[in-house]
Amino acid sequence: MTTRSFSSVDTGEALPPLDIETTAALVVGGALASRDYTPVHHDRAAAQAQGLPDVFMNILTTNGLVGRYVTDWAGPDAVVTGVKVKLGGPNMPGDTLKIRGKVVAADDGRVDVEVTGENSWGNHVTATVTVALPGA
Repeated sequence: MTTRSFSSVDTGEALPPLDIETTAALVVGGALASRDYTPVHHDRAAAQAQGLPDVFMNILTTNGLVGRYVTDWAGPDAVVTGVKVKLGGPNMPGDTLKIRGKVVAADDGRVDVEVTGENSWGNHVTATVTVALPGA
């Protein structure tokens, strides 16, 4: 994997798209790995009791996917220095989370990447991730 240098980044640059098939294993595994034992993230009946058709992804798993998306683009020498996340609709098994991003600012070795993740419910996540890149 190649590390991006700060000097190679352009404001307005689009990151490559990432489509993630959402499975029950991803939803449940992400919740359990982040020690989120809230039943709606691993028990279909509990999610249905809350009015949804299936278990749904927790914010920590979503945060992890957003971070992975940006660091896959930025490379192993990038350092995440800030994350702002807002959740929208749920992300459930059988859906595809379509993650897209673009560089919205680049200053003093730091790059702000605006990230969106959409699925059949609409907007699941909007985020701004700030990364420090070498070569400023």
